[in-house]
Amino acid sequence: MDSTATDRFGTSRFEAGRSRLASLAYRLLGSAADAEDAVQDAFLHWQAADRQRIKVPEAWLAKVVTNLCLDRLRSARARRERTAGAWLPEPLLDGDPMLGPADSFEQRESVSLAVLTLMERLSPFERAVYVLREAFSHSHAEIAEILDITEFASQQHLHRARRRITAARRGGEVDPASARRVVEEFLAAASSGRTERLVALLTDDATAISDGAGLAEKLLRYDTPQHIAAVVRAGFKPTPAKRRFAGGTPAVHYALVNSAPAILFVIGDQVIGAVTFDIAGGKIATVRGIAAPTRLVRLTEAWRQHGPDRPLISQW
Repeated sequence: MDSTATDRFGTSRFEAGRSRLASLAYRLLGSAADAEDAVQDAFLHWQAADRQRIKVPEAWLAKVVTNLCLDRLRSARARRERTAGAWLPEPLLDGDPMLGPADSFEQRESVSLAVLTLMERLSPFERAVYVLREAFSHSHAEIAEILDITEFASQQHLHRARRRITAARRGGEVDPASARRVVEEFLAAASSGRTERLVALLTDDATAISDGAGLAEKLLRYDTPQHIAAVVRAGFKPTPAKRRFAGGTPAVHYALVNSAPAILFVIGDQVIGAVTFDIAGGKIATVRGIAAPTRLVRLTEAWRQHGPDRPLISQW
C-alpha cells in the first residue's frame, strides 16, 4: 500500500470515530468549540503517529483526546475562565451528534447542563473517569490505560465523582409530556405577569442563573422563588428597547436542549436566547438563561437544520 493510500485509510479511520471523540471532548470540557479544537489537535497527533504500531486505534484516540482535554482543564486560562463566575456549559440541541450516546439514563444525564455544571466541582481525573465510565462504558482497566493510573485509582475516582454528583443532583428522569406541560405553564405565567403562579411552579429551593446575554462580567444568580419570579416576569415582558437589542421580534419555540426541556427565542433562523429547565417533583428546580452569542453558535446551526415547528408564541 503506497503512502497516499495509507494516509487516506488513516484519515477515514479517524473520521469514522470523530463524532464519538467530539462527544467525549464535549462532556469533558462543556464547550462545543473547545471540543472541536481538541479533536482537531488529536487528528494532528494521529497524522504524526506511527499508526502501524497502534494496536487499537479507538482506544489510542480516546486516550489522546482525554489527555488533551485534561491539559485544557488544567491550563491557567481555563482556571481563570471557570473560577471567574462567568462560565456556563454550551447548550446543544437534542439530536446534535456531539451529545453522543443516549441509550441509558446515565448517558443522557452525563451530558445534561446540570451534570456538566456539577462536574466543575470534580478534579480533572474524577471528571475524566466519570465520563469514560458513565457515558462510554469503559472498564476500569481501560480507563487505567487511558489515564495512566491504576484500576484501584480509577474505582476511587469514580466513587468520589458519583458521590459528589449524586449529593447535588436535583431529581431524576422526567416524563417528556409532563416536562413540556410545566414549561408551557411557566411561559404562560411569565408572559401574563402572574408572578404568584410562577412562584407556585418553582421548588422551594429553586435557583436561576443567567449569563446576562454576555454583557455581565459574572453570572447572575437568584435563589428564592419570589426573586426568581420577579426577575423572570421583568425579563419576559417585551418592550421596544428589548426588541431593538434583540434585532427584531422573536418567536418562542419549545425544544429539548441537552436532554432537558427548554424554550428558544428565534428571529428568522437565528437563536438569540435559550432558557433551559431542570424539573424535579413536577416543579422547576433550576432555570438557566443563555443569550451570549458565542454560546449559541452551534445550537443555531443545529436549529437551522432542524426546521421550524409551530412556535408557542409567534411574536414575543
